[in-house]
Amino acid sequence: MSQNINPQEDLDLRSLDTMCVNESRLQHQWYHNLKYLVMGILFGFVFIKAEVISWFRIQEMFRLQSFHMYGIIGSAILVAMISIFLIKKFKIKTIYGEEIIFHKKEFNKGQIYGGLIFGFGWAITGACPGPLFAQIGTGATVIVVTLLSAIAGTWVYGYFREKLPH
Repeated sequence: MSQNINPQEDLDLRSLDTMCVNESRLQHQWYHNLKYLVMGILFGFVFIKAEVISWFRIQEMFRLQSFHMYGIIGSAILVAMISIFLIKKFKIKTIYGEEIIFHKKEFNKGQIYGGLIFGFGWAITGACPGPLFAQIGTGATVIVVTLLSAIAGTWVYGYFREKLPH
């Protein structure tokens, strides 16, 4: 099943989809990405210290026994809302001068199904995709199974993406 896809048309189409579209067209050397590795490691330490990766904290959240995780998630949403407001108001650009574009997203029932699957997986494994590597780094090597499952699920979605309703 080979298709000739124009890269610009594909980018335009994906900008209307639920995928990340603020892709830079700049080409950088391999070491340019080291800053992201360093920030990821620091972010992992913050997750560990804030107990965001704690299986017990996640279980408390899903059993409605503690406000800890809801407070963290709520503060993250608040920071994101303020950040997006400021980016739009002051027309802030990336550090390379590229425009940051926010596209309107239409609601569809797939978001409900995806959210439920995500939530069930999070509740069962005690692992959200964000801190998987931090959990593995703390010695919870059983999380490798969750990581491989997340990769497999992403691959399956990518494989069937064109056939799914969006």
